[in-house]
Amino acid sequence: MKITVDHVKVVEVGPRDGLQNEKVTIPTAAKVAYITALGDAGLRVIEAGAFVSPKWVPQMADSAEVYREIPKDPGVEYPVLVPNLKGFERAIEAGVRSIAIFTAASDTFNKRNINMSIDDSFANYAPVVARAREEGMRVRGYVSTAFGCPYEGDVPPEKVLEVSARLLDLGCYEVSVGDTIGVGTPMQVQGVIGVLLQVIPASKLAMHFHDTRGTALANTVAALEMGIATFDASSGGLGGCPYAPGASGNLATEDLIYMLEKMNVDTGVDLNRLVQASAIIAPYLDHPLPGRYLQACTKGTMPFATSAAVQ
Repeated sequence: MKITVDHVKVVEVGPRDGLQNEKVTIPTAAKVAYITALGDAGLRVIEAGAFVSPKWVPQMADSAEVYREIPKDPGVEYPVLVPNLKGFERAIEAGVRSIAIFTAASDTFNKRNINMSIDDSFANYAPVVARAREEGMRVRGYVSTAFGCPYEGDVPPEKVLEVSARLLDLGCYEVSVGDTIGVGTPMQVQGVIGVLLQVIPASKLAMHFHDTRGTALANTVAALEMGIATFDASSGGLGGCPYAPGASGNLATEDLIYMLEKMNVDTGVDLNRLVQASAIIAPYLDHPLPGRYLQACTKGTMPFATSAAVQ
């Protein structure tokens, strides 16, 4: 194993991608405290919410209020997901300065997720990105189902490249390549990244792994070997996708940080404080958080964790 990456940027997606799939209603104040604690743990990019229809994603209905109430750390970026120009306008009204847009490498998934073909989604996002750039805002792109689709099965790496390149051409500074249903394996990950790197520099790529089948950390190492240095993760392992059957289990941020620390890869994240952030949101859920490191702390098998982190 040869890894040349010595610093990894972690994009924390728990407050958006994590919470969007929860059935219970999380109080706004709890979300604000959670996001604040994530920033205090050293995370520099934290998804703060989504300006989507509350009819379809009710957990994100208070995103404007959450965003306004976050005590903004000048060193932290708080992107929000926007599905269209209407969502973008709402985000602007709330004071948002960084957004994310999303499409898929599979037409069927895209139609189930946002009721649009891939081509239609690009037509939808063109005016959003144009407005965002006029406002001096950063735009991140997401590509779902890059390693497999719940409806179409295998997804050709060339399709992932096509969609990723189109997002960059549209004006995204970075593309997050997602294993939405957690089917990817290390060799497949390296195969897809190898195709992407033929056209796109590693500095413009991020990986978004789900741990549905227990391969997220192995896939992370495979991506590190290919020079990828940005990874999405969700504290405590929160989340999934409401439009991808069986897609529970985002890669837990604590598990990622623990592994990277032991590999001497810097992240700038304080692991104990991160555990404390997850502990803030955990009592509001109707299930235990699945992250392995967090569970080890809760069970008392990590003696160096502070008592506040395991309450």
